[in-house]
Amino acid sequence: MFVAEFLTWWYGAGWKTVFDDTKRRFQAVSSALSLAIITKTLFAPWRRIISYPGSALGDHLRAAIDNLISRIIGFFLRMGVLVVAAVMFVLIGLTGLIEIVAWPMLPVGVIVFIIWGII
Repeated sequence: MFVAEFLTWWYGAGWKTVFDDTKRRFQAVSSALSLAIITKTLFAPWRRIISYPGSALGDHLRAAIDNLISRIIGFFLRMGVLVVAAVMFVLIGLTGLIEIVAWPMLPVGVIVFIIWGII
């Protein structure tokens, strides 16, 4: 009775839990790294550092260059976060795939290894 219930759970609700956990990991990375906000503000100035021009032409030019540099820094830092997120998504996807593929084989593998250990 116990074995039948275990196998019913393992190949039913347990396997669905593995899928759900992989999905939850993707959502956790997306949320932790604020990917929605980063993609919306990809070209925004870094930390909202903005120079306001004065009345002279040189002040306007200096403010434009400062703002451009702030946007470039912001772009590269946000792109770095997106690259890290992409690497994490690939790793989560690979580990999730391995876990999903290995899940149905684990009960059989335990029995095989016990018999192999006895022999």
